[in-house]
Amino acid sequence: MGFKLVLNVLYTIGIVLCLFVAYRAGEAKNFTVVGIAALVAAIVIILKIRLLKDVRNSQKKL
Repeated sequence: MGFKLVLNVLYTIGIVLCLFVAYRAGEAKNFTVVGIAALVAAIVIILKIRLLKDVRNSQKKL
């Protein structure tokens, strides 16, 4: 369970970092980097949702 907590924190940091990179790249008019950062953020969000569902299901079994 501790591993899942650390993974959740890392996913949250990854999302924030991707959003920051997308914002800074948007200011610099570098839209390729904005697209890549948005894609990576979407993937990390999907992984985080899967993790949260897994944790919720494991708690229901107890």
